[in-house]
Amino acid sequence: MKQAYLFVHFKEKTTPDGEQVYFAVSRDGFHWETVNGGNPVLWCYYGDKGGRDFTIAYCEETGKYVILGTDLSLAYGMRGQYHHSWEEIARNGSKCLSLWESEDLLHWTEQRLVKLGDERFGCLWAPDVIRDRRTGEYVVHWSSSHAENGYGKKAIYCSRTRDFLQFTEPVLLYRHPEEEVIDSAIYEEDGIYYLFVKRGGPECRNILLRADSLEGPYEQMPAFDESMAELETGVYEAPTAVRLEDGRWCLFLDYYGVAGEGQGYVPFVADSLGSGRFVRADEQFFFPYGFKHGTILTITPKQYDALSDWGQ
Repeated sequence: MKQAYLFVHFKEKTTPDGEQVYFAVSRDGFHWETVNGGNPVLWCYYGDKGGRDFTIAYCEETGKYVILGTDLSLAYGMRGQYHHSWEEIARNGSKCLSLWESEDLLHWTEQRLVKLGDERFGCLWAPDVIRDRRTGEYVVHWSSSHAENGYGKKAIYCSRTRDFLQFTEPVLLYRHPEEEVIDSAIYEEDGIYYLFVKRGGPECRNILLRADSLEGPYEQMPAFDESMAELETGVYEAPTAVRLEDGRWCLFLDYYGVAGEGQGYVPFVADSLGSGRFVRADEQFFFPYGFKHGTILTITPKQYDALSDWGQ
C-alpha cells in the first residue's frame, strides 16, 4: 500500500456540534474509520460559528494543507438571523469562506475567514480546490447567487491563489444554460478537466461535464447521465471523487432524501472519468455513520497511522 485516504466532512445534526470539521480515514478508499472517536477535530469560532461543505488540499507553494468550508450554521442561523428562510441565506449569507492550515494534518491554525465575495454576491457555498498545472495557481471554486441575474439561479464562480493569502477577484467559471448549479468538484485526468455539479430544476440531479481547459467551455457527458438514470431525482448532491491506487475512480454522492441517520454518502466506481460510466457499489464500502458534504485527500500510510491515533 503506497497511499491511504482522508475524508474531511461534517455531520447533518440539529445541534451546533454537527456543523464542524470531522475526519475519517481509510487504507483502501472503501472501508472508513472515524478519527477522534467520531468527534469534531476543528471548530468554527468566528463568522456564523458553524461550517459545512468542507474541502481539503495541499499547497505546494507553502507546504501546508488547507481546509476550506462554507461559513454557515443552520443550528444557530436558521433559528436566528435567517428567519427559517433558505432564500434569505442564499441572498444574505456569508461572503466569506472558513479556512484552516496545517503542516502535518495534526496541528491546525484557528479558523480564519477569507472574504472572497462582495456585496454583489449571495452566500458562498461549497468551496472546492484544484491546481492549475499550467500556471501553478490554485483555483478555489464555489456556487453563489449574484446581482448580475437578480440573485436568481446560482452559478459556479472561482478565484485564484498561490498561497491562500492573496486571492484574485472572483470570475464566473460555469453557468448552466437553463438551471442553477451548485456543489462543483473538478478533477484532471489525462490532461482533460472533468466538472461534477448538481443541477436544479425538474431534472434535479448530478451531472458531469468535460473541457480541454480548466476555464472551459464545459460540455455535458451523456454517458454519465445514462449511468445515473435509475437514481431518484432531487435527493443526491455534493459529488466528490478520488482516484484509487489502481487507477479507478470512486465517486460519492450525498444522499439527503430522508431525515436523520439514513442520510450520507453513496459510492460509485468507474474505470476512468473519461468513460463517464459509474457503477453503484454500496456493498463494497463501509462508513461508520453518514458522512455529509466533504472531500477526500490522498495521504501516506504514515499519515494514516498518525491520524488514526488522534485523541488516543
